[in-house]
Amino acid sequence: MDIQSLMAAQRYTASKPALQPDPASAQDVQGRFAQAARDFTDTVRRGEDVAQASMIGDADPHALVEALAQSELAVETVVAVRNKVVEAYQEILRMPV
Repeated sequence: MDIQSLMAAQRYTASKPALQPDPASAQDVQGRFAQAARDFTDTVRRGEDVAQASMIGDADPHALVEALAQSELAVETVVAVRNKVVEAYQEILRMPV
């Protein structure tokens, strides 16, 4: 075994633990994703509540416009994230095995 392949094997062995998933960070990402989903549903629900109140005449137009703008921004953000996830998935499918 020559020195280069020995060094490559040592570097691979040293970097292997860094490639192992950390269960704590996976839980952290899962928690943040769940919180983002809850925030999205709360924003959309608030917008719907203000829109219904506006139809009855209980909300002022400024509150309606603000709630609709927040809902629109939330939906656009979720659609952009979904598009990125689908694009990444398609890129993974295109990778040669």
